[in-house]
Amino acid sequence: MNPNRPFDCRQVQPPALTRRDLLKSVSAGFGYLAFAGLSAEAAAYQSPSLPKAPHFPARAKRVIFLAMQGGPSHLDTFDYKPLLKSDAGKPGDKGKLVAPVAEFKQRGQSGLWISDAFPKVAEHADELCLLRGMHTDIPNHPQAFVQLHTGSARFVRPSLGAWALYGLGTENQNLPGYMTIAAPIALGGAQNYGSAFLPASYQGTRIDAPPGTVAVAKKNRKNDTGMNQGIGNIHNAHLSPEAQRSQLDLVQSMNRDLLASAGANSEVEGIIESYELAFRMQTEIPKVMDMSKESAATLSAYGVGQGESDNFARQCIMARRFAEAGVRFIEVCHQGWDHHSGLKSRIASSCAAVDQPIAALLADLKQRDLLKDTLVIWGGEFGRTPGNGSADGRGHNAKGYSMWLAGAGIKPGISYGATDDHGGAAVENQTHVHDLHAIILNQLGLDHEKLTYRYAGRDFRLTDVYGSVPKAILA
Repeated sequence: MNPNRPFDCRQVQPPALTRRDLLKSVSAGFGYLAFAGLSAEAAAYQSPSLPKAPHFPARAKRVIFLAMQGGPSHLDTFDYKPLLKSDAGKPGDKGKLVAPVAEFKQRGQSGLWISDAFPKVAEHADELCLLRGMHTDIPNHPQAFVQLHTGSARFVRPSLGAWALYGLGTENQNLPGYMTIAAPIALGGAQNYGSAFLPASYQGTRIDAPPGTVAVAKKNRKNDTGMNQGIGNIHNAHLSPEAQRSQLDLVQSMNRDLLASAGANSEVEGIIESYELAFRMQTEIPKVMDMSKESAATLSAYGVGQGESDNFARQCIMARRFAEAGVRFIEVCHQGWDHHSGLKSRIASSCAAVDQPIAALLADLKQRDLLKDTLVIWGGEFGRTPGNGSADGRGHNAKGYSMWLAGAGIKPGISYGATDDHGGAAVENQTHVHDLHAIILNQLGLDHEKLTYRYAGRDFRLTDVYGSVPKAILA
């Protein structure tokens, strides 16, 4: 203001009145007190999926579990038993012994015995750790499959992926931390990816296998979002993102009021988290699922558009894309391994559907420098019997079978454990499902004995009171 000029009140502009100032001044400031309380409550809320520190330095940042539903035959794939071939036709525990339907060869520099049923995976023998002494408790599909996923065949318990998410959170807050592709619902349903008594936010998000061709998926995209099929209702046809956000803010404020008045409630917390995640997923997940961005060479390497391998190839590409995007636990399921008859043709068909996609996944992860901190697991709920009532089939076998691990600090190119001469039972370095779970958690930097959750007056853990980590398989 110029001191030589008379004062003109018109030169003074009142400061703009903000909503915060209005709340402070109206009704003795009670409106502002309510606003401050809600703001503090919102600020205090933290997503349960935020990253958490492991118990010790982790070798794995993420897990890709290739679940083969139905009990793959170890005797025709990864467990070489020359006596089973020479003794074929002789009496066995479950009927006459059945010879392996595929020839075995030593593969790679490691010399691991792998059958011709998996010629592409066999090219990666030097990356694999074969667990040939696996065993589980019950030779029935529903119980064994649920036990593979939750550690228990009798009780409803949190799934392996839910425990991993509970222990570590996830890196990308715009995506679920636990994704299950072509979810294994035929045996045990949602138990296989559920959270049971853990907070609901840790359960797996189920998506269907990507149907059709990449060209079809590209044709179905909308508004440059890269939308792919697999998750229904991903877009709101009636509200804009801004209107959805306003609506959600109102609903969430009421949910948090309920939480504040009623106290801790995992169900309400799960609803809050699921609403927020669903809103963020609308933008993020179609981009991750849009395989039209993949090169022709990559699609061909996985086996997209190549007959039997097409469907599983898409799932494996999606799994790699989720891994790149920061998803903690990814499961990919393939059904149809229950080969009681037609063994030779059905083994060939099942292996052909997954062999090339799995081999390409391993190669792709390695080329992108992801295999070093991605734990890849392959296997089913149990194995098959050496003998059978049919000359071209095998029964259920929970006493001995094979699985394999790769990446993330697992010693490559080795075989650990063994079954007897005919492959009927694990007899050396036996590895129970509880041990497998302990191994997986260990590679994630989690002590399976310390990862507990208090429920019904007891501290529960994935491995119950069992489980050990064999040091011989760790690099």
